[in-house]
Amino acid sequence: MNKTNIMVCVTQQKTCERLILNGYKLAEATKGKLYVIHVVNEKEKFLDNVDDGEALEYLFGVSKKVGADLTVLRSKDITKAMIDFAKDNQITHIVMGTPPNVGNAKSPDLGLKLQNALPNVEFIKL
Repeated sequence: MNKTNIMVCVTQQKTCERLILNGYKLAEATKGKLYVIHVVNEKEKFLDNVDDGEALEYLFGVSKKVGADLTVLRSKDITKAMIDFAKDNQITHIVMGTPPNVGNAKSPDLGLKLQNALPNVEFIKL
């Protein structure tokens, strides 16, 4: 049986704790490895307000409690950074939240772009 590697995608929000905990349950059930990642566009200010830093610190703590490292990446191309991370770590499952409804239906959401680029990965949207 192949090893299960779970990537949980988080933002700078404390509510992402539920994503980490769901990823942890999957890792426990499959005896897999859990990765938690947050990618920031390098053009944007990082931790622009105090709440962002506090939320990321909180998620770092949650990640540690479940035995995962929280990786923060800066990139000009967020989607490519996530795809590269998934490939480099042989990710088999990606846990992510559902994005808020975006008015522009022409641009596919991040999840769809990731699914198209990573067809062998199972996606769990919460």
